[in-house]
Amino acid sequence: MVTCLLRYELKAGQETAFETYGRKWITLVNRFGGQHLGYFMPSEGASDVAYALFNFPSLAGYETYRLASAEDEICQALFKELPSLIHRYDRTFLRPVTEGLEV
Repeated sequence: MVTCLLRYELKAGQETAFETYGRKWITLVNRFGGQHLGYFMPSEGASDVAYALFNFPSLAGYETYRLASAEDEICQALFKELPSLIHRYDRTFLRPVTEGLEV
């Protein structure tokens, strides 16, 4: 499994619009075979940083999603909307460790 962590720097006043944008991507990532873990919006502290986390069974599964989303009209419309909502974003791929060990 591979987890994608996205870190967004939001533009001032765009929090509500970005949340709507994120809710749409939750549906789309799940439709394309991923498991979206949600968007994490600013609450306290830095008010301009949001995160998103989603899983795919493998990096190949993520790449399949990327290719499919590049051909999807809804995804393309959302990609075009993003620059009006954020200053920048970073993408990091992680390998989840979820099983504990006896101590």
